[in-house]
Amino acid sequence: MFSFLKSGIGSLNMRRIGEHYAVMGQIAPAQIPSIAQAGFKSILCARPDGEDHGQPKFDEIAAAAKAAGIEIVHIPVSGMLGEGQIIRFHEAWEKMPKPMLAYCRSGGRASALYQTLSR
Repeated sequence: MFSFLKSGIGSLNMRRIGEHYAVMGQIAPAQIPSIAQAGFKSILCARPDGEDHGQPKFDEIAAAAKAAGIEIVHIPVSGMLGEGQIIRFHEAWEKMPKPMLAYCRSGGRASALYQTLSR
């Protein structure tokens, strides 16, 4: 059983919302080893760069993820979900290894993307 099925792994405050999908707020490059240790094989970032002052850039997270052997995709969402974002999410969901951790500022947009799978 994947250790990500437990909530609050180390410094990770995540919520499992599907069998192979969990969400959380903004992550930092330093958390990538814990994410890998928790068993995640891919990461989805639903947060645009520059949304908040001091927020890590996607490229920084991506470099740390790739170094840890985790696949990563950036599908930034500002406001309402658009058709293009939904399509990109569905493509990523089909192609990327599971389990997947998705993040944004609070986990809300990352959760909304997953909810489109049931449509």
